[in-house]
Amino acid sequence: MKTEIITPEKSLYKGEATAVTVPSEQGPFTMLEHHAAIVAILEAGKVVITECDGEKREFDIKGGFCEQHGNQVIICAER
Repeated sequence: MKTEIITPEKSLYKGEATAVTVPSEQGPFTMLEHHAAIVAILEAGKVVITECDGEKREFDIKGGFCEQHGNQVIICAER
């Protein structure tokens, strides 16, 4: 699924992923391909992206929000 992490300063990540784990206010959760559409407020923690080759990328954030819709994940975050 197409995944992007955007901050007020720059784009941190843009690529394809098989899973994205985010730190939400209700606790961490993972979005997979064909996940139901969702919008969530994020808290401080790590965003973990599992790329198509199995490699994991981690990004520390201070908060923000994310949206998944139609196999696309967009994360707007503060660092």
